[in-house]
Amino acid sequence: MSRLIVVSNRVAPVDEGRPTSGGLAVAMLAALKRSGGVWFGWSGEVVAAPQSEPKLFKTGRLTYATVDLSARDYEEYYSGFANRVLWPLFHYRLDLTQFSRREYAGYLRVNSLFAATLVSMLQPTDRIWVHDYHLIPMGEALRRAGFEGAIGFFLHTPLPPAEVLEALPSHHDLMRALCAYDVVGFQTRRDVQGFHDYMQRVAGGELLSDNRVRAYGRTLTVRDFPIGLDVDNVVRMAEVAEHSRQSERLRDSLGGRSLILGVDRLDYSKGLVQRFFAFERLLENYPANRNRATLLQVAPPSRMDVPEYANIRRELQEASGRINGQFAEFDWVPIRYLNRGITRRTLTGFYRVAKIGLVTPLRDGMNLVAKEYVAAQRADDPGVLVLSRFAGAAQELEQALLVNPYDVDEVAEALQIGIEMPRAERQERWQGMMQTIRENDIDAWRDRFVDTLDNVRCVV
Repeated sequence: MSRLIVVSNRVAPVDEGRPTSGGLAVAMLAALKRSGGVWFGWSGEVVAAPQSEPKLFKTGRLTYATVDLSARDYEEYYSGFANRVLWPLFHYRLDLTQFSRREYAGYLRVNSLFAATLVSMLQPTDRIWVHDYHLIPMGEALRRAGFEGAIGFFLHTPLPPAEVLEALPSHHDLMRALCAYDVVGFQTRRDVQGFHDYMQRVAGGELLSDNRVRAYGRTLTVRDFPIGLDVDNVVRMAEVAEHSRQSERLRDSLGGRSLILGVDRLDYSKGLVQRFFAFERLLENYPANRNRATLLQVAPPSRMDVPEYANIRRELQEASGRINGQFAEFDWVPIRYLNRGITRRTLTGFYRVAKIGLVTPLRDGMNLVAKEYVAAQRADDPGVLVLSRFAGAAQELEQALLVNPYDVDEVAEALQIGIEMPRAERQERWQGMMQTIRENDIDAWRDRFVDTLDNVRCVV
């Protein structure tokens, strides 16, 4: 059987005895455990003089191969073009994009470096699966390096419409690079339609049958592959964590109050400030919830060297302080804001304590927290998911209370509906969502993508 080579910006920790945080890390570890192969990417280390050879670590059927970056490469490739241009652009935030030709050159340079390092490890029959916006040019670089085998790409973020993409000075180069792959996968049909629109109207390409697109002199397969969970693992963790010391402490501290739980990486795309305002509106419009409902927001910091992330942290601290100052009582604090990480195992217990899971990104590729919240619930007494219609998960979890995160009144109304929702309705909604989550679990996601990559026939 041919090997599967997974390429991602970061390689997950190799300590398989501990739950791994992060959607991509969790998904990839679960995928590679079954298929075996190599996981290649940046080590996360920035060093003065990176070695030309990758560092290898083997465990079972997996080989982890990592490379270090120089300070210049980190600044231009990662902090620069990937996170100050592509991340805001792909999340519809043109106002935050900061394009620089120097950083774009660094982005291309690091992708070429990764390709040159990886190609020396490859066998002709290998299948390569490249992940996310950091590595869009990787396939094109591998082709230039001489690899002729099957290469697929999966974008975990949203893909914005053509009108947004065209604001990027290098948009033609970036989209042409996507066409070097044999299979390009997106989270939702909406993303696929955006790709089709660009290829037809901007690139002069052609839509063919069987999910194929012809553009830039290549023919590739393009379709949606909504990412899923290792569902049974989440269920097992939740069953144990429900009775953990941390969950008991949380439950006792609530004193019978309703818990509304948000879990997000600290990022402007997650709609956290709007979420705090929506909870404030709940307390204003439905005063019976005062001293009876608590919002716990877990938001570990990330990319704090990017100014926009420091700004969002400050905004959240100010908003939570103001709201707590207005509504708090001597025995109740409306918002508990934790600007630090909590292990996934502990979070699954918190999911079970929470009456409402509040997942309201302004734009998100999928958002696995929404699926984890549903999977962690007790079948006999599940909570309610309030979900942004702009998260990819909303395309699957139709039984959630779908909201526009920009409309704080609508979110507040959904919170009130969730607090008052009878058990029978909660169970019916949960059963529908759980069925979908099981049908589209991590194994189905992997198999659909890899099977498509195995079966595709590239027509040049």
